[in-house]
Amino acid sequence: MLELFTVATITILAVISPGADFAMVSRNSMMMSRRAGVLTAVGISLGVLVHVAYSLLGVGLIISRSAVLFNLIKYLGAAYLIFLGVSMLRARPAIPGTAPRPALSDAGALRTGFLTNATNPKTTLFVVSLFTQVISPRTPLAVQLGYGAFMSLAHLAWFILVACAFSSAPAQRTVASYRHHVERGIGGVLVCLGLTLALASLNQAWPH
Repeated sequence: MLELFTVATITILAVISPGADFAMVSRNSMMMSRRAGVLTAVGISLGVLVHVAYSLLGVGLIISRSAVLFNLIKYLGAAYLIFLGVSMLRARPAIPGTAPRPALSDAGALRTGFLTNATNPKTTLFVVSLFTQVISPRTPLAVQLGYGAFMSLAHLAWFILVACAFSSAPAQRTVASYRHHVERGIGGVLVCLGLTLALASLNQAWPH
């Protein structure tokens, strides 16, 4: 019972803490549509299952004990966040009378959510820590699978709520006149997150 309570508490706290996942869901919900935001949330929940899968297979233990491997994951995650952020910063504002930018496809929204989470070192650390520090090796596999499903569904539920909130009529009206500035602001946040991850990895690899 204590293990279940600990897993649930840590999962909920990790899910609601702001980060790259939150930025992408809010951006796609505001800039695109509620459907795009919800599908991004679905992609995020699928990304969580990637972390759960390698933790169950024992790869998570290897990652937790290999600074080189974990730093490599952090670099990949940082590079992806910077790529997304720079893409948003380079986006040009819509000019009246010209064709609007193509909408994000369903597959594109799913892919964005999936890759944002699957390459997110924050989620890697969160899931690996649970499976190596909190969940006992003696815990039945079925229960461990249940924990993994709970982590995924918790992400899905939270980010669907975020998508609904940021795609609401009041939010859309607020963003309508400042869409380009909002997108560039979110892009700047993603770049900062990516650079922070990269610098933290460099400091760990080359301590003073």
